[in-house]
Amino acid sequence: MNKTIRRASVFSLLLVLALLGRATWVQAYQARALAEDDHNRRKTIAQYAQPLGDIIVAGSPVTGSKRTEGSDLAYKRTYKEGDLYAAVTGYGSQAYGSTQLEGIYSHVLDGTDTRLKNPLDALTNKRSAPGDVLTTIDPDVQKAAYGALGDDKGAAVAIDPRSGQILGMVSSPSYDPSDISGTTDGDAWQKLLSDPEKPLVNRALRQPLAPGSTFKLVVASAALENGLYGSVDEPTRSPVPYTLPGTSTPLRNESATAPCENATLRVALQYSCNNVFGKVAADLGQDKVRAMAEKFGFNTEKLDVPVRASESVYPSGMDKAQTALSGIGQFEVTATPLQIAMVSAALANDGELAAPHMVSKVTDADGGTLEDFEDGDTERIVSSSTARQLRSAMVTVVEQGTGTNARIDGAEVGGKTGTAENGVGNSNTPYAWFTSYAKDDSSGREVAVAVIVEDSGSAASEVSGNGLAAPIAKKMMEAALRR
Repeated sequence: MNKTIRRASVFSLLLVLALLGRATWVQAYQARALAEDDHNRRKTIAQYAQPLGDIIVAGSPVTGSKRTEGSDLAYKRTYKEGDLYAAVTGYGSQAYGSTQLEGIYSHVLDGTDTRLKNPLDALTNKRSAPGDVLTTIDPDVQKAAYGALGDDKGAAVAIDPRSGQILGMVSSPSYDPSDISGTTDGDAWQKLLSDPEKPLVNRALRQPLAPGSTFKLVVASAALENGLYGSVDEPTRSPVPYTLPGTSTPLRNESATAPCENATLRVALQYSCNNVFGKVAADLGQDKVRAMAEKFGFNTEKLDVPVRASESVYPSGMDKAQTALSGIGQFEVTATPLQIAMVSAALANDGELAAPHMVSKVTDADGGTLEDFEDGDTERIVSSSTARQLRSAMVTVVEQGTGTNARIDGAEVGGKTGTAENGVGNSNTPYAWFTSYAKDDSSGREVAVAVIVEDSGSAASEVSGNGLAAPIAKKMMEAALRR
């Protein structure tokens, strides 16, 4: 055989073998990865080939499926009161993917989760009937929060302190996921993306901001747990003015007439005395304050409810002046509304924090349980004595202090206001915070709440936790106690 022909034959054979090898590799090893690739149109077609499972609130679905005309995607996701529940459900879009519960449980909701397959489905490789996701959300609490926030930019979270169930979670401004659930919703999508108010951001979980004076509950907990003061009614050693250590800068109080000099922790919470909590934090030192903050959940990178919350941060590497500022929830301290609600929830639950969660159960199409999230998985954060004393001080805040707008007749209500600086030199509108708990002894119901109003359109001089955030918390607590 001609030498050139022989070489060409051998080369051609090698090419054929390479092609066979590649085809075998793709079919045997890459088939699953290619089938599950988000760019594979067949995956999307299969995902929307049948009605999706639902996200359930109080026994009723807040999602649905609608037949699509003129598309190879047979069904698309619909939402009932989409704006109301967007912070819970997230969105499920044929074009833009899925977020939050829609994303986390997408395989259950579209029927591809292997746990849904019965023996016949596994044998025929038939897609199973989709499952459902049952939430812990109480519709009355959710509606109370959504209605009370109104057009204000902010967020609110309500938790059952004993079980950890999230009863309400709202982010404002919101959006209707139905507007972006199809393949021809590009204008609506771009409008949401370009909106400076960022309605797609879940402010309750994903936007940590300076917590201001609500953080004083954490500092007071550290003071009692570390023995800096024996009780909330022991006078502190807190001069007015208090000068930040190593500086000539006085730490001012909101009210020049408040009785903050050497005030007890109770009075300091009642009047929100910055001098007291700045000095307490400096006296304790950043390590002890951080240790207490971390017990409550700060600096936790993976807080899943099951949607992952952004990390709330208590910083390290501070000098004494910065540590003092951290004691009033400023400097580089940040927290989500979920995190601040967890602080009140732990104090309300006698010092034990029940793991927060907003899904109670994941089921198959017949109601069989795939996942069950038990209530009351608790961790002790502070002693029973510390929790009891701080609840008493929080009641004083609501009855006689800066949180009077949260009072509820016939219920025990304790709270803490907060007004956090925003921008360099507080150049932007301050944040208004309120966190609280309420107990109704006659019904045995309890709730813990955190509210932040980032912007209500009010002048900076009119912003206060009691004026803006406490009335929202009150409506949420009233709804929770009635449930």
